[in-house]
Amino acid sequence: MARILAIDFGTKRTGLAVTDELQIIASGLTTVDTKELLPFLRNYLKNEKVELFLVGEPKQMNNTASESEAHIQPFISKLTKIFPHIPVQRVDERFTSKMAFQTMIDSGLKKKKRRNKALIDEISATLILQSFLYSK
Repeated sequence: MARILAIDFGTKRTGLAVTDELQIIASGLTTVDTKELLPFLRNYLKNEKVELFLVGEPKQMNNTASESEAHIQPFISKLTKIFPHIPVQRVDERFTSKMAFQTMIDSGLKKKKRRNKALIDEISATLILQSFLYSK
């Protein structure tokens, strides 16, 4: 089996998470500068098999698209052109940043480490991936 890669897309930073090859466990991979995201993915896919991209879908409370969706759609278009053999699926990402921050508190991270937005993005991607795995 191949991995599933989750993407918590942001205009500055993007959090990434990945499953193991059996698609049982979701783990944070890293956070990359968004402008370096596609080169990072090209390099990652040289060494790892990925069968699905999960891209977070930010929604408002009334279920309409968030403003950041305007930045995500062009990215998805590029992603599907570069990797046409890997499907893209969207996953509702409401509350993942808040849940990521709470996870950091619950795990006992000091206040200084909880300010690390890159870590929040990586945890958010992991939560997106974990919610997908639970729903399978």
